[in-house]
Amino acid sequence: MVWGVVLCFAAGLTLALTPLAGWLGRRWGLVDVPGGRRRHQGIVPRTGGLALFGGLFVTVLLLALLPAWEVTAPWFPARNDPHEERRLAALLVGSLYCVGFGLLDDRIGLKSGPQYLIQFGAALIACGGLIFVKHVNNPFGTGLLWGPDGFPGWLVFLLTTFWFMGMMNTINFLDGASGLVAGVTAVLAAVLALHMIFKAEPPQQSVALLPVALLGVALGFLPFNFGRQIFMGSSGSYLLGYVIAALGIIGGARLATVMMVVGLPALEVGWLMVTRWRRGVSPGQGGRDHLHFRLLDMGVDERALVVGYWLFCALLGVLTLSIEERLFKLLALLLGAVLGIVLFAWAGHRSAERARCGSVEGGR
Repeated sequence: MVWGVVLCFAAGLTLALTPLAGWLGRRWGLVDVPGGRRRHQGIVPRTGGLALFGGLFVTVLLLALLPAWEVTAPWFPARNDPHEERRLAALLVGSLYCVGFGLLDDRIGLKSGPQYLIQFGAALIACGGLIFVKHVNNPFGTGLLWGPDGFPGWLVFLLTTFWFMGMMNTINFLDGASGLVAGVTAVLAAVLALHMIFKAEPPQQSVALLPVALLGVALGFLPFNFGRQIFMGSSGSYLLGYVIAALGIIGGARLATVMMVVGLPALEVGWLMVTRWRRGVSPGQGGRDHLHFRLLDMGVDERALVVGYWLFCALLGVLTLSIEERLFKLLALLLGAVLGIVLFAWAGHRSAERARCGSVEGGR
């Protein structure tokens, strides 16, 4: 019962807050207008991150406080982690931090350098709240890599920083079509919740309430976002990137589960950085060289593209819930990486051909 209550509360609260966030965006002038790489119609507020933050922050705050009340305690799963409250606090503080700096980015348009510093700061908050990558399961057998005590401190810090910065960049890069990020987030949250409840040993039922809350928030925001009434902006992409990275660690490392679902956009971040560097372009510079933009420019319908992306991620989620052997999961990730690189190369080749044809026709 508690799962449904949390889901409905988070969804309903976000659904109610989204129109208010849109009104604030218009009042503050935080809007996107068509032009450049933006091909939408009309003026659209980009303050959806405020609604996402409000729905998630209030829900997680209640999840942190209500179990202490005698009248509500029987309804909540028992907490098995003595540091769970500290991690919840880091999730809340980091969310506030990300939304605040995301709004600043939406206002003044930060360059890639300051954005990386913001992401680094988010990783520091996570480490301070004991949300860090301490160990990784051995994909070739039982046990952990690097021994039973996990990684040394310096490597823990590097891996955690890389994980948070990588995931925040992944979500930020993916945010280019209406409803794309919100839908992928919903799929990932559902997969994480199911994994924590039914697949984890022991089950992480109290922690599973967090991805359930994230699922509700994404579903509450999705009708407005998919309907192109509001965009999440940098405040929303920073927030979701941070929360997804944190949930991949809280309650036992679920990094492989996260990577199975969002592996394609995560791989694209590395692909774009390399190809932009080869072209002499800043890796953090915005452009229409993202896969979803290339497909849209080829004539693929935006709604069909977004729904197709959701279904693809859902298929990967079912796959990761079905595969038991760690080695098979690793092989699936490697196969997905190879197919992703082939897809990126094909899309880039088609885009270059279109550009050459356009230049030739323009010169006639």
